Amino acid sequence: MNAPTTLSPDLRADFPGLVTRDGAPWHYLDTAATAQKPRGVIDAMTRALGEDYATVHRGVYARSAEMTLAYETARRRIAQFIGGKEEELVFTRGATEAINLVANSWGRANLKAGDRILLSQVEHHSNIVPWQLLAEVTGAEIDVCPLTEDHRIDLEAAERILTPAHKLVAFVHVSNVTGGVLDARRAADLAHAVGAKLLLDGCQAAPRLPVDVAALDCDFYAFSAHKLYGPTGIGALWAKSAILDAMPPWEGGGAMIDRVTFAKTTYAPPPQRFEAGTPAITEAIAFAAAADYVESVGLGRIHEIEADLVARLRRKLRAMNDVTLYGPEDSAGIVSFTIDDIHPHDLGTILDEADVAIRAGHHCAQPMMDYLGISATARASFGLYSSEADLDALLEGIARTRRLFGKA
Repeated sequence: MNAPTTLSPDLRADFPGLVTRDGAPWHYLDTAATAQKPRGVIDAMTRALGEDYATVHRGVYARSAEMTLAYETARRRIAQFIGGKEEELVFTRGATEAINLVANSWGRANLKAGDRILLSQVEHHSNIVPWQLLAEVTGAEIDVCPLTEDHRIDLEAAERILTPAHKLVAFVHVSNVTGGVLDARRAADLAHAVGAKLLLDGCQAAPRLPVDVAALDCDFYAFSAHKLYGPTGIGALWAKSAILDAMPPWEGGGAMIDRVTFAKTTYAPPPQRFEAGTPAITEAIAFAAAADYVESVGLGRIHEIEADLVARLRRKLRAMNDVTLYGPEDSAGIVSFTIDDIHPHDLGTILDEADVAIRAGHHCAQPMMDYLGISATARASFGLYSSEADLDALLEGIARTRRLFGKA
């Protein structure tokens, strides 16, 4: 049901959200929070909501069958995008729900008092709180892996921490605070050496780096559509087939059952077992359209665009003696920084006056802010549509802010 993806010579022209209400360029540097949507994704969702719309998995009429095919084709497309198989991919409301699914299904079935979970200092709240809730129920305990000097997850430290008591390692693949990239295959090897499973939070990685779950040898991979230039309200959990097959359902309702009686209910096989109720049909189709768009641009090209902008921005900021930079030099599409005596919220507000949008805050990573000894950072995050004009507008806005605060 998706039309073939076509690209404009200027990628920015594919994104109707990148202008202000009066038609001026909007310098959007908050892609790590949520990406703008290309016209092809918008059109795919509009068609699915309009002339193609019907329910899935239930109707015996032709349009329902067609929509069911489109929905399951979207599943296959998203699984292929990360190197997986369709029967290994569960649609969720987002990466947050995907991680909660693992915690409440696999975690409750497999963890007990005395078991341990290893997280890292840089994790998003969505990869902390579900494990804390699980630990409260099961009696498992949580360990925290420290970071290197350039704020990467310290895998040398992880190797020292891990013991046979550890049943799960849950790490972010690319940090939403610093853009630091995890050596995910090494993390998998370390986890498996002690018999633990590895879950990767791939929200920031999937839009920026080629992901092959088989090559990474992770056990679970969670990511969201809206950071991949797709719609909100949908994401995916990939898991190894044997693990997914053994996991019990965590929500009950229609679509996830085989046979229901008051005496006993039997359940559908994965992935349907984990998709209770009417699914996000139109969102799944738009999710697949977003994957098509990203691959038509090319993840290699996207990485080049973002890496060049990151390097330029870090070089310019490093020349300012009142700026502190966080994260590694080769961060993936994300630059976090602070300016002495200027709160990130003030910077963000002044930049907004010049039609420059950045993120200012703790980025849903308060333990990381505590680790850094600050309350917030300013974060500029790039996307495939970002340009030198965006970078220039940001730097001009920073210069104006510094003048307003008497730091010229």
